[in-house]
Amino acid sequence: MPRQPRLYLPGVPLHVTQRGVNHCAIFVDDTDRQHYYQLLRDATVECNIAVHAYVFMGNHVHLLLTAPGCDALARAMRKAGQCYVQAFNHRHQRSGPLWQGRFKSCLVDSEHYLIAVYRYIELNPVRAAMVERPEQYRWSSVHANLGLIDDPLVTPHPRFTALGQDRAARTSAWRDLLQKGIRLGDIEGIRAHLKQERALGDQRFRAMVEKSVGRPVRIRPRGRPRRPLDGREAT
Repeated sequence: MPRQPRLYLPGVPLHVTQRGVNHCAIFVDDTDRQHYYQLLRDATVECNIAVHAYVFMGNHVHLLLTAPGCDALARAMRKAGQCYVQAFNHRHQRSGPLWQGRFKSCLVDSEHYLIAVYRYIELNPVRAAMVERPEQYRWSSVHANLGLIDDPLVTPHPRFTALGQDRAARTSAWRDLLQKGIRLGDIEGIRAHLKQERALGDQRFRAMVEKSVGRPVRIRPRGRPRRPLDGREAT
């Protein structure tokens, strides 16, 4: 069965993730991470993609971005990914694929869900028990979004910019939001929508996306519907 086209709408942010094959490490050290960072930076600039948040974990990466077209996103991820695998294999004397298939992406409702995805990405190292605070993890957009550094890879989304009237107010608000953490329900919802590559948003947002793309964008329930014990069809 042919794969359905990736969900994409102009101007709507995407949560993107790419994992190592069989959960293997995609970064051995900071030299690897720095190289991937530069490749991703070059590819996104070339394809006019705005990256709002990112984190490079041991065996996967998360990105929150806005792309000018689905082809531009695919081109940028392919270029950065292929160049990185070639260099990684050469440096570590290995061969074969590094990525677990194609990257996954999920449309994100910028009005109600974007900030949750920001938090999900930048709190990833905390959930993994790698650090106590997100800013203790080097390879993340959190340093730029907290105003600690100027990161050329990061472009704040307008919804993020609206957190405060100026940079000081915005970073203070963002620090508070990170300290509050993220609800378990939000974590589970983000993971489920990303896994199935669906549209993460409220009912109005999903209806808009379905009308635009002409196909369902809601989460599919797991497994088959359970059959009643008396043998009647489930309703």
